[in-house]
Amino acid sequence: MISYREYLKLKTRFESLQRTQRNLLGEDLGPLNSKELEQLERQLESSLKHVRSTKTQYMLDQLSDLQNKEQLLLDTNRALTIKLDEINAKTQLRPSWEGSEQQLGYNPQHTQTQGLFQPIECNPTLQIGYNPSCSDQMTATSHAQQVSGFIPGWML
Repeated sequence: MISYREYLKLKTRFESLQRTQRNLLGEDLGPLNSKELEQLERQLESSLKHVRSTKTQYMLDQLSDLQNKEQLLLDTNRALTIKLDEINAKTQLRPSWEGSEQQLGYNPQHTQTQGLFQPIECNPTLQIGYNPSCSDQMTATSHAQQVSGFIPGWML
């Protein structure tokens, strides 16, 4: 059981701590004298230095970790570059767009000799639009096609 004297001591201490907390928060500063205000200011400055020191140490630790990670990544990059150079030296690989003409059988001269891009003869069934050089041939063949039933009259 707590004695009444211990109770009063704890109550006084509790009230003192509450007052100090309010003072640290900038509340109830009116009753303080100049000496108490200076002490409060020193206490705040000391706490601020401690917080700044902790923050600085935390940032330095993070910086060190990031520098270590950077070094690991640079080492990995160098190792991968060396490995890639070794593979390229062994196989003498060319970029995929080089040699694809031979692999796929593509030859631009070959397509032109096959006649894929040669102009077609004037045939009215395949011609779209008006071609004045074929107009005589077109009128002669359209009558023959109507008769034979290839093109209905309404399509001409």
